[in-house]
Amino acid sequence: MFKIVVGEQIEHVRLITLNRPRQLNVISSKVVSLLAEHLEKWEKDDNAELVIIKGSGGAFSAGGDLKMFYDSTKSKDSCLEVVSRMYWLCYHIHTYKKTRVFATPEASIGFHTDCGFSYMLFHLPGHLGEFLALTGARLNVKAAIEEFSVEVKAPDEESVLNKKSVIGGCFSKDTVAEIIQSFEAEANKEGNGWIGPVLKGLKRSSPTGLRITLRSNREGRKQTLSESLKKEFRLTINILRSTISEDVYEVIVV
Repeated sequence: MFKIVVGEQIEHVRLITLNRPRQLNVISSKVVSLLAEHLEKWEKDDNAELVIIKGSGGAFSAGGDLKMFYDSTKSKDSCLEVVSRMYWLCYHIHTYKKTRVFATPEASIGFHTDCGFSYMLFHLPGHLGEFLALTGARLNVKAAIEEFSVEVKAPDEESVLNKKSVIGGCFSKDTVAEIIQSFEAEANKEGNGWIGPVLKGLKRSSPTGLRITLRSNREGRKQTLSESLKKEFRLTINILRSTISEDVYEVIVV
């Protein structure tokens, strides 16, 4: 029988595999329920010392199943129930009673940094959090470890961690328009060729999504994890109901 979520026990390791590779392992309500089932069981298991979540195929996960949300836009209660489950799962993972390791994903469809990341990104130095949230730029695992390591080493030459001065000067601005304007000015300076592709992606993003993301991340600096998740929950519900914008559904080919 085909399983969309596979749970395995390997000595002290517990492995969860998202198993819908053709759909890029999107997170549906069924997937959320199965993830919660495994996590709750293993949280109480003293022999479980490490929980790993991975995706089958070439992708980890494309995130929430937008096609599912699009098909259920006429049913507000259905949308509310699914998102409620997802955010409960996010809180459960963040407060999981095991040692946790996580990576920062990037929003790439004009949505907003949810699942607690508007809270976590503010912990990054300077305005690196705003940069990652707005541009979708990626930090490899090696760079992320070096950034938070006590024994800080020089990052790779091409790493954005070498660009924190430029990033701080641009992404400390008050509005998205000012950030883009400042970033454009920096792009014309010698040695800043790396900005061009990043700026191109930034300009392709949903203007509404960028403004929501910037404000949400700035608010995250003053919020607890619980407060950030509640705020993100409200944003997600209103975006998925198209109350704020319909931009997020433009990526779906119906």
